[in-house]
Amino acid sequence: MAIWKRRRQKAARKYPVPLSTHQLWMVSLSAPVNRDRDASRATLYPFTRIDDDKARRWLADQWEITSREELVGRLDGLARTGYRARARLRLGVEPLAWDAGLYVDISRRGFACGMLSEADAWTALKNIVPAVVRSYASWNEYAEHYLLGRMVWRDNLQGTPDAGFPAPQAVSDAHLKSLLDPANRASPWNMVPWDAISHPDHTR
Repeated sequence: MAIWKRRRQKAARKYPVPLSTHQLWMVSLSAPVNRDRDASRATLYPFTRIDDDKARRWLADQWEITSREELVGRLDGLARTGYRARARLRLGVEPLAWDAGLYVDISRRGFACGMLSEADAWTALKNIVPAVVRSYASWNEYAEHYLLGRMVWRDNLQGTPDAGFPAPQAVSDAHLKSLLDPANRASPWNMVPWDAISHPDHTR
């Protein structure tokens, strides 16, 4: 007899209130990181369906984060220096976008598995906004620096056990091209313009 798995609840059903323009803008900073088919780019929850265990496993496996204290420490490190210090030595620029994307992604997954409350997650996202707004004037600029940061990160993995872990650069390039495509109505970057964060917040 077939045993059917119970389908997971949709995230939008558990968290039904649509994000405001500012909230969607902040969540969208992690859009380049989230290429999986089950990724949600329009909710604070990182997946389209509720899967707290997946978020917990990912934080443990990819970041060695198993507690709130470790998560907060990792976020503080990304906000302060992250990977951009290495990039500055090599490229002469600091691609904050790479660190910001990871910062928001980790915050969302921390919320998903209960290490951060919803209020704490939004506070964490708000903390990264001033630096990002000072650094970039468009989603295009943000995307360019994200790719620079990712390139330096990939190069640093060469010769390590994780060298084969990242997706090919072409995959990341194609994903960003899709996010920036004006015809892509599903792209959060088309749902909320870059300068929305500099204007009064409003419901969508």
